[in-house]
Amino acid sequence: MGSGHENGQASATARHRGRMIAVIAITSLVFVTQVIGGIVAGSLALISDSLHVATDVTGVLMALMASHFAARPASDRRTFGYYRLEILAAVVNAAVLFGIAIWVFSEAARRLFEPPTVSAGLVLVIATVGLVVNGISLALLHGGQKESLNVRGAYLEVMGDLMGSVAVVAAAIGIQLTGWQVIDPIASVVVALMILPRAWRLMHEAIDVLLEATPKGMDLREVRRLMLGAEGVLDVHDLHAWTLTSGLPVLSAHVVVEDSDLRDAGRLLDALHEILMGRFDVEHSTIQVEPVGHAEHEGARHA
Repeated sequence: MGSGHENGQASATARHRGRMIAVIAITSLVFVTQVIGGIVAGSLALISDSLHVATDVTGVLMALMASHFAARPASDRRTFGYYRLEILAAVVNAAVLFGIAIWVFSEAARRLFEPPTVSAGLVLVIATVGLVVNGISLALLHGGQKESLNVRGAYLEVMGDLMGSVAVVAAAIGIQLTGWQVIDPIASVVVALMILPRAWRLMHEAIDVLLEATPKGMDLREVRRLMLGAEGVLDVHDLHAWTLTSGLPVLSAHVVVEDSDLRDAGRLLDALHEILMGRFDVEHSTIQVEPVGHAEHEGARHA
């Protein structure tokens, strides 16, 4: 026995689609400008920053595509629809970030011994423009990054871009003041180092979702305590909670009641769903109400 809400709930990413499209538009312009400027100026730091910007664009695009598929209705074959595509997109995004960091490290190592001449003035202008645009993008994504894993991934990437732009601006100023061309590959390594921790966090959170770990911030002991506090509940077992996609935790449980209370199971289910929704933001829950002793006839049982 048990019920929940319909699977048609919009994902957290979808709720911020308009802002993400705006970020794609402005960061795409920055990417093109930085690629051209990096090649003309001979700056690896600017090129590495442009590649970082490219991952922002592709990452947000993947998130939007995934949220589009996630909005498709569930079927008998895929009973939860396509919500997990958003999480797979986050994994791919993190993997791309790792790949870019490795490439930048290898290219920087080569340039440390043979630093090319860099047009510091051009680099300074383009990096400053990127700095301003990154600030605008951060403002657009700030609200959604608390709700959606993919929006958070995009937010973290843009944050890294902003710090990367600061590093490139500092490198350009340093080259202008000292003439030391080796500052450029050093700055590119700094940018790459900024990528790694963000890529790791994004990958770690996405894998937690794929492994059906307990949703972040949810204490199952507290969940069990509150469910046991509902009138008529004698025991709670086989309690599981996981995240279907960012912003959508789900839960299942077996609830034991006296035989006489089985007739009033509807009231109990309403009370339990109210607890789960009000305290833990769980909109989709499946609860089996059972009499005392039924657990002994079940198969595998988990605490």
